[in-house]
Amino acid sequence: MDAQQFLAEFGHIANAPGGGVQLRNLILHFAATGKLVQQNTMDESAQKLLERIRRHASNGDSKKRRRSSKKTKTRQFLPEDSFPSSWALAELGELGDWGAGSTPSRSNSTYYGGSIPWFKSGELKSDYLTESEEFVSDLALKKCSLRLNVPGDVLIAMYGANIGQTSIVGVESTTNQAICACTPHEGLNNRFLLLTLRAMKTYFVGLGAGGAQPNISKEKIVATCIGLPPAEEQSRIVAKVDELMALCDKLEALQQDRRKLQNDLRQSILQAVTRATSPHELQTTWICLAKNFGRLFHAPEDMAELRHLILDLAAKGSLSEPQIGDGDPSVTLSQISFQQKVELSTRELREVNALPEPIYEKRRVRTVLGRIVKLVSGQHLSPEEYNNRQDGIPYITGPAEFKGRRPLPTKWTIERRAVAKAGDILITVKGSGVGKSALCDLDELAISRQLMAIRSLGELNRDYLSVCIDSAERNFQRQKFGIAIPGIGRDEVLRLQILLPSIEEQSRIVKRVKELMRFCDSLELQLRNHQKLAGRFVIAAVSSLTGITTEQEEQTMKIPQTELIAQLRLGTPPDVKEQAPLATMLARYNGEMSAKNLWQRFGGEIDTFYAQLKIEVAHGWIQEPVMAEMREKQPDTVGA
Repeated sequence: MDAQQFLAEFGHIANAPGGGVQLRNLILHFAATGKLVQQNTMDESAQKLLERIRRHASNGDSKKRRRSSKKTKTRQFLPEDSFPSSWALAELGELGDWGAGSTPSRSNSTYYGGSIPWFKSGELKSDYLTESEEFVSDLALKKCSLRLNVPGDVLIAMYGANIGQTSIVGVESTTNQAICACTPHEGLNNRFLLLTLRAMKTYFVGLGAGGAQPNISKEKIVATCIGLPPAEEQSRIVAKVDELMALCDKLEALQQDRRKLQNDLRQSILQAVTRATSPHELQTTWICLAKNFGRLFHAPEDMAELRHLILDLAAKGSLSEPQIGDGDPSVTLSQISFQQKVELSTRELREVNALPEPIYEKRRVRTVLGRIVKLVSGQHLSPEEYNNRQDGIPYITGPAEFKGRRPLPTKWTIERRAVAKAGDILITVKGSGVGKSALCDLDELAISRQLMAIRSLGELNRDYLSVCIDSAERNFQRQKFGIAIPGIGRDEVLRLQILLPSIEEQSRIVKRVKELMRFCDSLELQLRNHQKLAGRFVIAAVSSLTGITTEQEEQTMKIPQTELIAQLRLGTPPDVKEQAPLATMLARYNGEMSAKNLWQRFGGEIDTFYAQLKIEVAHGWIQEPVMAEMREKQPDTVGA
């Protein structure tokens, strides 16, 4: 593909998934290979510039570092003929003073809380860094092999998912061992170095070694050859990149505006369908939706709103009508009312009697959930009341333990304060997941106060009841109250409006919903395949222009996601004067947390985390944990 063809296909590239990122990568590639601005014969020779840089680096410690880097085999980012003939080839190691940082011992409190910013690899997210999450002391700088970086130094991450992330530090600071820093020699523009390193990100990821958490070494970085343009051309390249990146920003802003308009139009039409009050109005709005489907549903995630629409139409009775031969729903309601008097406690019956009376309309009954179910509220269990030995009945604490809309317990208990039964619908009533539901497929299941169990009574179709509850998820979200852990109470669940048709019509509605959901699955798959094809086209188009094959791109996707497997529990609480950050965090979270969550809240590198964990276990502040391991996460599958 030549430049003219690229321009002809620009719209497809820019609008494809990941197209904006690919355009930015293309700009960086052109910047690093001399294809972004014209060469000027009046510029000082790049070879002369390189010789001057080498003379500057030939003194003292810089000479030693440069020699030591020669022990590693020289690598080339791109073939020599990828660069203009007026450029010079140079190893990164001879263009600046490179060095990595370190992590001071967490057990020594005098190393932390000072005035020197201490950056970690996850903080390299912007062009310039001025504010850090943590600070170290002058003593740490002196005792812990920390490199002091000066404003203008270029940083590159060498560890894990952040490999290749780059930034320029704007303050005197230091870093941990996962970052390599470079003070460019005179004649190397630090912005040009930053852009070149960013253009090389895929290359650096490809160099990564170490399995689940790959890393690159400083030696591999400094032994890599890049193209060095004349100093004047470096400045022109930086200016042009700034100009083009600003245009990319404007393009992305326009795309976001278009996406917002598209979302607003989709929501408006969907709301019109939902609010239809007659069959004719429903048909008219549905036709409008069908005619504009291609404009309204652009991405697979858009289908979630169509699924909600189907549930809403089902719950309000718009997907079916009563038929001759259907039973009388009032009979079903009477049977349920009798069963409630037998099974419900006196307190529960008082709740039911305080609810609105059913309304009979057009061979259906409009009532509230509390008049057709038994509602079981979950109860809190303290850590000592449950176990992981499979002693007792399974116990779950919230929607995080739903898998494929089924409970997936990891704890057990002998307490039976709140027990769901097979066939109950579990609904989340506290936290960010309010309204999310699952079907209990276990004989018995103890539930925490974050959940309630909805038990259908009489001949009520459980699948129809599930449709009505799923339809109410957004409504439950709007009803949340509370500050620390917002949620809904029994009254909000019991008073959920329910349309109760005959048993026969309930079955027809469920059948129709399943058919429409399968249709949604098909449409979502089509959109997903369209996105994949568009993404492949972008990669192919950019590869055609740059000459870089896609194997490296695919290799980066093979790095497995990993998770820490271990449960940590608080031991003897430490004294407030003790340096026990992990035990302190555990105490704030009821004395128990998975190793993964604790590591994420700790914020340090994994090796530092385990070193600190070992210290606190040795003091007894944290109980001896089950052996922690790293395992590959299995991708979630979407069920029908």
